Amino acid sequence: MNSQLAKDSKVLIVDDQVLAKGYMKYSLEELGFSNISYVDKISLALTTIRSQRYDLIICSYNLKREQDGYYFYDEIKTNGELPSSTAFVFISADTNSDLVQSIIELQPDDFLAKPFTVKELDRRLSRVLARKKALHDVYICIEKSQFPRALSEVELFLANPKNSEFFPLALKIKGEMLCACGNFTQAKDFYLAILKVQTFTWAQIGLVNTYLRLDEDESAEKLVLRLAFKPDSQLAAYDLLTALQIKQNDFETALECVLMATEISPRNIRRHKTALDLSRITHDYETQFEAAKKIVRFAKNSIHDKPENYLNVARAGIDFAMTADAEDTDKLVKQANEYVRQLKVAFPKAELNEQIKIINVRLLYLENEKEKARALIEQLDEESWENEGVDALLDKAKAFHEVGLHERAQAVLEQIEFRCKNHSDQGDIFLQYIQQEIKEKSSIKYSSRELNNNAVNFYRRGDVENAMESFTQAFTIMPKNASIALNLLQLIAVKSNNSGIPKAANELIKKCIKTVENSVLNEDQQERYHKVRSVLDGVG
Repeated sequence: MNSQLAKDSKVLIVDDQVLAKGYMKYSLEELGFSNISYVDKISLALTTIRSQRYDLIICSYNLKREQDGYYFYDEIKTNGELPSSTAFVFISADTNSDLVQSIIELQPDDFLAKPFTVKELDRRLSRVLARKKALHDVYICIEKSQFPRALSEVELFLANPKNSEFFPLALKIKGEMLCACGNFTQAKDFYLAILKVQTFTWAQIGLVNTYLRLDEDESAEKLVLRLAFKPDSQLAAYDLLTALQIKQNDFETALECVLMATEISPRNIRRHKTALDLSRITHDYETQFEAAKKIVRFAKNSIHDKPENYLNVARAGIDFAMTADAEDTDKLVKQANEYVRQLKVAFPKAELNEQIKIINVRLLYLENEKEKARALIEQLDEESWENEGVDALLDKAKAFHEVGLHERAQAVLEQIEFRCKNHSDQGDIFLQYIQQEIKEKSSIKYSSRELNNNAVNFYRRGDVENAMESFTQAFTIMPKNASIALNLLQLIAVKSNNSGIPKAANELIKKCIKTVENSVLNEDQQERYHKVRSVLDGVG
């Protein structure tokens, strides 16, 4: 260890184990560090870094109190409270696969597995601090968002042969700064030139990003699919694939990609939120419910923990119950009520009476108490709605629609759309979902369960045309429901016997078949599906 570098470095250690802190103190002092601070709680660590600047933060990954090291690092990175010039090193006695994936994803400056020797600590910290010092001027520009100047600084750095030890990192930063400056064509050429010399993973990921920015989607997809099979780039590849499919409005495939990423790294809240938005827009109510539950589970004791998470689980549970079979509805209602109870325990001071009342309106509707639901929603204070978030407003719009107040539902949805377009941080997927809701709810006046009931009644009376219309509308908002898909196919088969299959129905048939074949059918459904396919294949 360079003695002057150690002497000049201000260090913060975040660890709640007394013996571990003692050994770390001894080790650092052996290496020449003297300006060392210690905290044993994340809350203290946050207070400390917000009032002082550190050159090195050494943090235990597995803290027992409050939130752990993962969420601490996530929080200070998200909030811009970790300067680029500050080195961050994780330490942990645990090296399970979840932790390894988290480290790959978070990308701290280094990770040390316990137990480690003073010699190993010396080697790793010397390397980390040396590169931070060498690129200090570049990092300071990045911290100030002076990206053109940072690009100039890194190019000067690369022009000096004495800095060759740090060239790979400097090249990576150069690519990032080219993109930060909006020079995507130049960045693409830069990454291609790098890859001719050596196939750095970061350069391949950077190249995919530039392809996406330059609308070269085919090239992006070819490269990112290769990256998805490499352990060190798998997560980044799934994120890029998700972004590509969203860009192309293929929300079904985007949802599949983000769900695969959440399986690999389940603690990333942002991916679960993306899964939630994508499941909304694809009418995948079960996945929406599961994503909402995972947000509550993994957000506890983190920057992301908030009352809205619990409410969103209750709301998603009600959405799912609206489309579920009768035997599953009671179970989902109980789960929705349980998350409301957990909310009141976790956030006893939260003023959420209006939002909980809306949940109760929707629960009353589920219990076939439509008039009571309508009477309750009429009692709510509309003046307070301007201060509510978009999720709360969305739930109100659904409640209005379910009790038959369609104009008021549309007005609330249009208010959400206005917010999203002007000053919402919800993102493009949520905006597209709201626009889809506006369109669907303006043409489909009944709730999902009413549509299904109406369609069955029409069919039993022999009213094929109205049954067809009702089942088509039901399938629009319940495209994962195998029973509805099968009923719709059966109606199309009945009509095709008389007049053949119209071309306009071919796409609908494909979607219905996909839903049915991706579902578990009982014996009666399997037999019906076999007969229906025989008719459709014969006509086709």
